[in-house]
Amino acid sequence: MEELRIGLVGTGAIGRSHIERINTRLQGAKVVACADVNMDFCRSVAEKYGIQAYDSGEEMSASDAVDAVIVTTLDPFHEQYVTAAIKAGKYVFCEKPLAPEADACRRIVEAEMAGKKQLVQVGFMRRYDPGYRQLKALIDSGKYGLPLMLHCAHRNYDAPGFTTSMPVENSMIHEIDVLRWLLGEDYKTAEVVFPKTTRNAEGELRDPQIMYLTTESGVRIDVESFVNCRYGYDIKCEVVCEEGSLNLPEPANTMVRSNDSRITPICHDWSERFIDAYNIEFQEWINACREGRVDGPSAWDGYVGQVTAKAASKARDTQTVVNIEYDEMPEFYKK
Repeated sequence: MEELRIGLVGTGAIGRSHIERINTRLQGAKVVACADVNMDFCRSVAEKYGIQAYDSGEEMSASDAVDAVIVTTLDPFHEQYVTAAIKAGKYVFCEKPLAPEADACRRIVEAEMAGKKQLVQVGFMRRYDPGYRQLKALIDSGKYGLPLMLHCAHRNYDAPGFTTSMPVENSMIHEIDVLRWLLGEDYKTAEVVFPKTTRNAEGELRDPQIMYLTTESGVRIDVESFVNCRYGYDIKCEVVCEEGSLNLPEPANTMVRSNDSRITPICHDWSERFIDAYNIEFQEWINACREGRVDGPSAWDGYVGQVTAKAASKARDTQTVVNIEYDEMPEFYKK
């Protein structure tokens, strides 16, 4: 395949950032088309980037001028546009979540299997972060024995508009996916507890929250979500193994010595912290599409993520430990 021609559904801020990333920094592809329910805005985006605007995501996916599709719409519309791309036989990258409900994720899985070819990749970009990849390599090496416990944190400077239900399914969903990938096993139970709430929380938001997960082999995980930490964007992951402790490396930032102090800046938000991960993620997706394959997070991974998130949400709402039950993984997704 020559240059991959991509159509994008959803021309909001994230969608536009992907257009700029692919068309100016990456190789082997160009975003050539866009669609959005807001047609006037869609046309303005198309004019700005010199691409074609379509009246609907379905029309764009069916077009012979498009080889692959990126879905960055609001979450409730993911299923609609991912399914349209599958029906058109196009590779499709969907930002997380694959769909807001596990049943919708399962329908996408069924649609993909009916087409007899893997086409879907879900945007769990932490798998592409160099630090997490280092952790994965060390765990898989077995040099430090088996993982026993993981201690993780996901902190944001602030999160306007956040409600108590959002930290699990909008923030910690990233940990749900990447930790399962690091360990290579599914989860068995979920629990969510509330520490003392910060004075910086808006309205009725309970912040911070701590999610506890137990894997099938008994690895114990705690993930802190603190979306109003007021000092920056901070991601932590410590993997305690039988013969060593592995820590996610901090992003490289210049240390400054001045005025009797020593300061190492940290990132302010996710777009700054994970810019390399996004670039690697999309370059590898482009390369895979051009070679006729999918090797990133699959539709099945999207389904497992939502089942886990819904179990954690139930645990939060009931303040109980909830057992997590998945359907059996189809042979179609076993690699």
